[in-house]
Amino acid sequence: MATVRLQQLTRKFPDGSVALAGLTLDIKHGEFLVLVGPSGCGKTTALRLIAGLDAPTSGRIVVGEEDVTDLPPGSRDVAMVFQNYALYPHFTVAENIAFPLKMRRVPAGEQQRQVREVAETLGIGELLARKPAQLSGGQRQRVALARALVRQPAVFLFDEPLSNLDAQVRASTRAELVRLHRQLGATMIFVTHDQVEAMSMAQRMAVLNKGRLEQCAAPLEVYRTPATRFTAQFVGSPSINTFDGTIEGKGSRQLFVGAVQVPVTAPPGSGTLAVRPEHLHIVPPGDGTFPVRVALVEPLGAECIVHALLGDNTEVRVRVPGLPTVATGDTVHLRIDHEAALVFDAEGRLEGRGRRP
Repeated sequence: MATVRLQQLTRKFPDGSVALAGLTLDIKHGEFLVLVGPSGCGKTTALRLIAGLDAPTSGRIVVGEEDVTDLPPGSRDVAMVFQNYALYPHFTVAENIAFPLKMRRVPAGEQQRQVREVAETLGIGELLARKPAQLSGGQRQRVALARALVRQPAVFLFDEPLSNLDAQVRASTRAELVRLHRQLGATMIFVTHDQVEAMSMAQRMAVLNKGRLEQCAAPLEVYRTPATRFTAQFVGSPSINTFDGTIEGKGSRQLFVGAVQVPVTAPPGSGTLAVRPEHLHIVPPGDGTFPVRVALVEPLGAECIVHALLGDNTEVRVRVPGLPTVATGDTVHLRIDHEAALVFDAEGRLEGRGRRP
């Protein structure tokens, strides 16, 4: 186990594009940190730089107390699990898992002992004689994970390892990885574009956008008090509702979005009201409510998602517990839970009211 420090890490390509722009991030000893963001945000580039598979344009990478920026991959004491498993097709499962030990010239008997031990931990002990072509996607991913675990590295790196699995296997493997982290107490850095994976697995999640860090905090903090408008829109499913408006007033200021008013502390100018789908409520008409027209209802069993239109083209998403009580074409009234509403200023930063700036 080890800490990992990324200090002003920048990666530019010959064509002038920037994958990372001054990323500074401290990963704690034994932490499960998730790098999350849309495609092209720089998360896989950061992982490759830590692994030594790519070189930074500038900045430093420190693992433990050692600056590994210029060290080759084999000298960094990290193990990486790839999205495509990267198993040797002509090797058996046992031979794939043992390969790192063989490269270190570990005695054959000790290799067999360690392979059996890690295979039993991951529930693939009965698969050791098979070859990758005889395995399911979930089993292949466990073999790739076992090959990383048997090395006992200081840091584990995961590059979207679950993206090729079906939904049920993906959910069970997520739980397995969290259990393994608790059991091993290892430092793990996990890359994903799936914010559900990030929310359910991370101790802290770092949200990246266009090579820059938007926010790094515990998942619930990111969800409840996103530091930027981008983070608010990226994290959460269905996506947060946003309404552009105007901030007016001298002493006490208000954000005006049509007939809706929300008290704010941001300076006058343009602003954005953001409301999670669960913080909008279908209610009888009255003061503080506004009408919308139901465009689609998605029943999901324990809840349903109501998609509605405000005016001609502003989509509104409402999370409603239980079975649908409205239908497409209905006009309903909504009330905002003002205590949970978020306001972003013209620069896309979360405004005051005690929230993280």
